[in-house]
Amino acid sequence: MAKLEPTNTRTLLEPLAEFNLNLSPSPSSSLSSSSSIRSLSVSTLSDSQTLIHAGTDSGTLLLLSLNPNSTPTPTNRQTSNHFGGSVSFVRYASVGESAVEYVHAIDHVGQVLVLSGGFLFLVDLLLLQPVRKLGVSKAVTVVAKRVRTGISESSDLVGAESSDFSSTGRRFLKKLGGGGGGGIRSNGLKLKESELHRDDNCVFAVVAGRRLMLVELVLGKDGGDGGGSFLILKEIQCVDGLKTMVWLDDSILVGSSSGYILYSCVTGQGGLIFSLPDPSSSPPRLKLLLREQKVLLLVDNVGVMVNAQGQPVGGSLVFRRAPDSVGEMSSSIAVVRNGKMDLYHKRSGKCVQMLSFAEEGVGPCVLADQDGNWLDNHVLQFCCQVVCYGKVPSEEQIKDLLRKKNFQEALSLVEELQSEGEMTKEMLSFVHAQVGFLLLFDLHFEEAVNHFLLSDTMQPSEVFPFIMRDPNRWSLLVPRNRYWGLHPPPAPLENVVDDGLMAIQRAIFLKKAGVETTIDNDFLLSPPNRADLLESAIENIIRYLRVSREKDLTPSVMEGVDTLLMYLYRALNRVEDMERLASSENSCVVEELESLLNESGNLRTLAFLYASKGMSSKALAIWRILARNYSSSHWKDITGEIDSLQSTTNVISGKDIAAIEASKILEKSSDQDLILQHLGWIADIDQVLAIRIPTYVRQEIKLSEDQVIAAIDPKKVEILQSYLQWLIEDQDSDDTQFHTTYALLLAKSAIENFDTENTSQNYAAGRLEQTTTTEMGRNSIFQSPIRERLQIFLQSSELYDPEEVLDLIEGSDSELWLEKLEDNIGRRLEVEDIESYVRTGLLNSPPGTHTSSDIGSHFDFQLLLRGKKGRCFLVILRIMKILGLRLHPFCLLQRLSPDMPLQLASDTILRMLRARLHHHRQGQIVHNLSRATDVDASLGRLEERSRHVQINEESICDSCHARLGTKLFAMYPDDTIVCYKCFRRQGESKSITGRDFERDPMFKPGWLVTR
Repeated sequence: MAKLEPTNTRTLLEPLAEFNLNLSPSPSSSLSSSSSIRSLSVSTLSDSQTLIHAGTDSGTLLLLSLNPNSTPTPTNRQTSNHFGGSVSFVRYASVGESAVEYVHAIDHVGQVLVLSGGFLFLVDLLLLQPVRKLGVSKAVTVVAKRVRTGISESSDLVGAESSDFSSTGRRFLKKLGGGGGGGIRSNGLKLKESELHRDDNCVFAVVAGRRLMLVELVLGKDGGDGGGSFLILKEIQCVDGLKTMVWLDDSILVGSSSGYILYSCVTGQGGLIFSLPDPSSSPPRLKLLLREQKVLLLVDNVGVMVNAQGQPVGGSLVFRRAPDSVGEMSSSIAVVRNGKMDLYHKRSGKCVQMLSFAEEGVGPCVLADQDGNWLDNHVLQFCCQVVCYGKVPSEEQIKDLLRKKNFQEALSLVEELQSEGEMTKEMLSFVHAQVGFLLLFDLHFEEAVNHFLLSDTMQPSEVFPFIMRDPNRWSLLVPRNRYWGLHPPPAPLENVVDDGLMAIQRAIFLKKAGVETTIDNDFLLSPPNRADLLESAIENIIRYLRVSREKDLTPSVMEGVDTLLMYLYRALNRVEDMERLASSENSCVVEELESLLNESGNLRTLAFLYASKGMSSKALAIWRILARNYSSSHWKDITGEIDSLQSTTNVISGKDIAAIEASKILEKSSDQDLILQHLGWIADIDQVLAIRIPTYVRQEIKLSEDQVIAAIDPKKVEILQSYLQWLIEDQDSDDTQFHTTYALLLAKSAIENFDTENTSQNYAAGRLEQTTTTEMGRNSIFQSPIRERLQIFLQSSELYDPEEVLDLIEGSDSELWLEKLEDNIGRRLEVEDIESYVRTGLLNSPPGTHTSSDIGSHFDFQLLLRGKKGRCFLVILRIMKILGLRLHPFCLLQRLSPDMPLQLASDTILRMLRARLHHHRQGQIVHNLSRATDVDASLGRLEERSRHVQINEESICDSCHARLGTKLFAMYPDDTIVCYKCFRRQGESKSITGRDFERDPMFKPGWLVTR
């Protein structure tokens, strides 16, 4: 009885049925008692029936029927009932007294070719007709059928001999007993030539002594009852003692005790391709591998693959023992010896399965497979028993490997089957996903996710149950019963880790008791930590979900991926990843995350999430809280603790970030009330952001200018100025109220700035101090000074109320009121002459252009008294202050009206006199300093011109590299020396280095004035 021996690799074959010749219901008692089976042949009639022809050593041919799907019954006389099929005896035929050494079923013609006692016989498949003897030759030892692969061109022996059939062929057949004239006699029946059926698939090579004959089996047109004969196509002289033979295309490989020889069926030439050791421990054997169209040559326990030309291809196979017989199955080779059958992988040479079907010392065994169909059955014969094996379905092989935790072998098998076209790419993806789940429950999370990513059919929703407990929003999206049930049902990662740790603990106790388990030895030697396992699981599931986000998923699945990804980020406290996901385009479900983020204090992430979902009011409320009430602990750097100074900086930076994010939301918002509500606190943090919000160009909404102005804090003068400027300049507003308000704000700011400058002004500090104080007047959010902006606005706008501006600036000591009068107030009667005077350009002319007496003579202050005297007195005083040193004191006194009280002008005239004296002395100082500078410059020029340049015999021109010698030369300020010819060509202003001294002057430190 055959028994399946447990293995550590694949399960390729399983026993189907068993037949015992001693228990068969044969009518011949001698057959049952003493006969043993010597040869086998397998042929398939249908999917449910396979025929087995077995030749015995008593010269009997048995016909057995194998039904792989039937259940054995007592009538079948089977000694075992655990097989999946049954073998039944059908009938037998007597061939002769000698042993049947060779049986070959020719399925397509329904005949069986038998070799017994040196003769060839022919019988039908079902053994219904008498056995017919074919008299091709005597002492036949080896027979092989020709196999044509179709890959390479091979000669058509049947077609080549057709033209000579009536002559040469008839002569051979006459020798076999055929008549003359118009027919051929076969087995006593005379047939006409037109009734013969010739088939290129019925060509055989027959060895008889030193003769190698190529023959064709010729049958009648009806195939079976019309008899049959051999037509000799060619005869080749060969060596003596051939024991095995294979005919592939045009090559005939034969084996003898001395070695393997290759003959050509076209030329008849032969050559030694492999020598065997003498004496050889085992007889030569050849096996045709139909799948690869190669031939396996055996030398003891080593198998060498050769092609049709006899050239070795691939590696050799090393078997455990020299085999009695060899069979082929898909990607494996089966060898039998001493009741054992081993299966070896063709490519790797690894033994993938070992089967035991009998006790050792059982004697020679014969293995038969189905030529041309290696996917079905194998039949083993030993003594008087026949054991049938069937190929395990590929899916069951994969399952078996996965149960044994041999994941790499399972994937290799699937890839191999896919490359052979026996399995689809979807199946490979399915197995990758199955392996991933098995590894996940074995706590190998990184490898599990790697296999998930290799699967094209796995859905991201399949990992949802590992993150969130059922039932949840996405429970119905998880596919059910998609796999083979090799792993437990999905459970949260915490439960998976706990169950895996419990399994490791059980395995440790079992190992101490000597019981082997499937738990990883690394875990047994060093049990992992729960926290580390859980962190690894979460990180790798995050990796899978992040890759899944790039796929084309349904909206519901995408929601689950993003929401659960946020859950996992929160579990590992990866704040930056949370904020990055929330601020980008995402499909998170806010309802599922609100409570989680609120309770965990991740308000920034929640604000980003609200903003991405268009929930602006909630997002702004959170940013307002963060900017106003957060303590420094909420803004600590996530990389670690930092000093107190850096902590303070982070708090400020956090407030700025809150204002920036809030401004981004408000810039895109179309809710006016929402914008005005949050404008104030943003202005407290960053005025530039507060200005940008109401001035952002919106197509769908236009804010109410009055409400915006009302919402801005009056103390935020710069914001009001900027917003009014935007309304007037960018929006072309012609509202006189806006123009007047803007002018008043500018004037007020200019007056305050001017007062600040006068307070800090110091004449002794010189121009540098004055420039510094002037820069202090610039506003941080405006690039141009306030006075410049005021002057430009007063000149360009005519829509503001000049009376209000004049009332504001009258009490000031600055010149702004005069600039105002230049353009607008000059139309008043009191200042008509001032306007005429200003237009003469005296105020804008540089000092020294007009003498003080000229200025005084061109202006008559009495003209101002035609209006209101009190007001014009003030105007005169301000003009006196503005003109300052331009007015001559004596001319001024002559031009003043007698009606003007001298007391009002006395202080101004005294300051003018003191200023003139100071200006005179200051001019003398400047004059002396200028003379000193001029002397220093002259000395520098003199030193430069008096420099000596030494020219020797080695001096060359920097341009043409010619020796200068006694030639004229020139030297440029950058110390380059050129000959006179190059100087004329180059010019005076441009050096040989390309520098143009007219456009790019050169200064040396020695030329500069050092005083």
